[in-house]
Amino acid sequence: MKQHAPATERNREPIREVLARELPATGTVLEIASGTGEHAVHFARAFPELTWQPSDPDPASRASIEAWRADANLPNLAAPLALDVNAPWPVEQADAIVCINMIHISPWESSLALFAGAAAILPEGGLLYTYGPYRFDGVTASSNVEFEKWLHAKDPRFGVRDLRELTTAAGGHGLVLRGAISMPANNHSLLFRRA
Repeated sequence: MKQHAPATERNREPIREVLARELPATGTVLEIASGTGEHAVHFARAFPELTWQPSDPDPASRASIEAWRADANLPNLAAPLALDVNAPWPVEQADAIVCINMIHISPWESSLALFAGAAAILPEGGLLYTYGPYRFDGVTASSNVEFEKWLHAKDPRFGVRDLRELTTAAGGHGLVLRGAISMPANNHSLLFRRA
């Protein structure tokens, strides 16, 4: 059954513009935590030379991804994988990885697992793209502070992560931050490359 995330319609085009500059011309893009599947359809349509591989640990999300995929009928959009970043990944290689709105709605260990998994399957120079709200030296927009209070009420392990901590953690796995791009609604795109 199709699920719908209103934020997707607002952020998919700004994200696509960044990805158009950063993704390889061909190859496979692994999307981590694909959620509803709306981003996967939009990006597979936007980048027909790339194979888009969605994934999610949640069965209901994977059912939604499959429903969107069936409607879109795009030859380059693969069936969703059951992938939990904290467990062994069912993927041996990808040319790029995209992870939208996961880091703040998961425990810190999931961010560490994301970096470890990305380092294991990306080629040299391969992109790990993340999107969401972040802190910069402890500071973030007031709307993100309120959002974080809501996140902590859901699960005290969730939260808006600091760029410095993310960069250090990524660096421990050979991933180097190459850019932090301001996006709408006080979000940012982070561009990590495998050294």
